[in-house]
Amino acid sequence: MNFEIINPSNTTELLSAVTKLSKKNYRFAAGCTDLLLDLKRKPVKDLTVINLQTVKDNRLTGIKKMAKVIRIGAGTTAHALVTDEDIRTWFPTLHEAALNLASTQIRQVATVGGNLCTASPSGDIACALMALNATCEILNTRGKRRSVSIREFFTGVRTTVLKNNELLYSITIPLNEASPKTAAGKKLYSGFIKIGTRKSMECSVVSLAYHIQSDNKGRVTKAGIAIGAAAPTIKFTETATDFLQGVKPGELSAIDRKKFADLILEYASPISDVRATAWYRKEVLFNISKGLLEAMPA
Repeated sequence: MNFEIINPSNTTELLSAVTKLSKKNYRFAAGCTDLLLDLKRKPVKDLTVINLQTVKDNRLTGIKKMAKVIRIGAGTTAHALVTDEDIRTWFPTLHEAALNLASTQIRQVATVGGNLCTASPSGDIACALMALNATCEILNTRGKRRSVSIREFFTGVRTTVLKNNELLYSITIPLNEASPKTAAGKKLYSGFIKIGTRKSMECSVVSLAYHIQSDNKGRVTKAGIAIGAAAPTIKFTETATDFLQGVKPGELSAIDRKKFADLILEYASPISDVRATAWYRKEVLFNISKGLLEAMPA
């Protein structure tokens, strides 16, 4: 495995490097948790690696709570998500997804951008960001930015909308309808369910991220539900989300809960591989979807 490395110190140098390499073989490197494995499996001739870790840019690496959104730099590590108080209180699904990612050591270096740009159907952080209706901010070599909904970011297995002269710069998540500190009577039901063949250091067999907001009467006012490892890309289950709008989940009947799980299953088209069969993935997904409503407080 041989390659050249470029270590830009700021965004200007970074964009300049991408411009020079846009017609050659190059890859970005941040945590390198997937990159080195990829290159070991499929060596690339005359490859240059652009090291994002040396770039000093708070927008690329920081977490910042703003008036209507929280912005997360693409270079932010999973560990930073786990330890950030705003992420933990506003978006428990993202906190739990990051906490369930691999091991403590890997979370220290694995980045949000890496989890998204790898475009794995089983990406934990990507699944939570899908449930949160995040927006991806993309930067091109001319310094221009464009925003893409995360629902449109993934185009297939390990492919995204990113062009050869672009990089993922940051991700924004809309804030909840009410602050955790002032949401008197309002409820937030948010979490991440990961099913694997063992409890740690494992890719998901199936995952489900949910972020459900209710008013002070228990009626759902806003919801986001996403599934991972169940289709070629992570899916936002829009019809299942719409089904919850305005209802009190605690009052739903067994028939309603089954209908909800069936709606989620409509987005699943899993494959059989070494971790599980397609049949098993669908069965698990149906059961955790139905169980999600059963576990919701009235």
